[in-house]
Amino acid sequence: MNINPLSLAAAMALAGTPALATAADFPQRPISMIVPFAAGGPTDVVARSLANEMGKVLKQTVVVENRTGAGGTLAAGYVAAAKPDGHTIFLHHTGMATAPAMYSKLRYDPLKSFEYIGEVVDVPMTLMARADLPPNNFREFVDYAKANGDKINLANAGPGAVSQLCGSLLQQAMGVKFTTVPFQGTGPAMTALMGKQVDVLCDQTTQTLPHIKAKDLKFYGVTTPERISQLPDAPTLAEQGLKGFEVKVWHGLYAPKGTPRQAVDKLNESLKVALKAPAFVQRMEQLGAQIVSEDRQTPESLQKWLAAEVAKWEPILKAENISIN
Repeated sequence: MNINPLSLAAAMALAGTPALATAADFPQRPISMIVPFAAGGPTDVVARSLANEMGKVLKQTVVVENRTGAGGTLAAGYVAAAKPDGHTIFLHHTGMATAPAMYSKLRYDPLKSFEYIGEVVDVPMTLMARADLPPNNFREFVDYAKANGDKINLANAGPGAVSQLCGSLLQQAMGVKFTTVPFQGTGPAMTALMGKQVDVLCDQTTQTLPHIKAKDLKFYGVTTPERISQLPDAPTLAEQGLKGFEVKVWHGLYAPKGTPRQAVDKLNESLKVALKAPAFVQRMEQLGAQIVSEDRQTPESLQKWLAAEVAKWEPILKAENISIN
């Protein structure tokens, strides 16, 4: 059979057209933004504000879908196995970096199972205490902690939560050992603190700012190296003697490995526009979240940052013997 080379070339070109059109026309349907924590929680609040603004840019609805459980690893595994066409994306926080050291049987590799879209926001942590705990500031709390040790109940939002990591690092830095009390999420932990069932909680400004402003809990300081704009008069823990102590919740946006670069680029473009949207900026300001600088809003920056965070947390978690399975 004789085949005309020109006809063959034309056929091949036509065969490639749908794939090219698919990439060019992305997105073709609503996008699912998977969040590994419960609705109403800190990460969910960031996600819903972000999804709304990205949807405007992409001219498609971005639907937030909460898939909870196992410290975010169930959701991460779901996204890693999802069809890599750009219509499933994943917003996760620091837990993306801590999971390898905490879970021995992950169904995914944080460094190899995803495409990177960009970093989103950082959220400072704050050290809070029940309203009637005797110390009135962090320096007094240090003396109180050393005198009372494991009589102090330290709440957290469960295994793998950043509140647990913050609490572990705090004890390590202070040279004390508290009695830790895990809860099923930040909400129940905060409720217990408000109800004076526990003594102390290290939690995100997205949850604690209203209580700090209402003064219905004691506030000992923020965990970032510098003071934050929402609380300019509030000293950091480092200022009050806990030198070098820094804990923040950072957020990154991912897609399944193999997602076309054209789709990743469009998602990154929509992310950058969303992070400048006045409504998003205002909402993050209300929550105490800090939008990352432009140089961090890139796939390359997130990839580099995640690798550094995995390397940072692994020895810390192993030294603290923080392991789920």
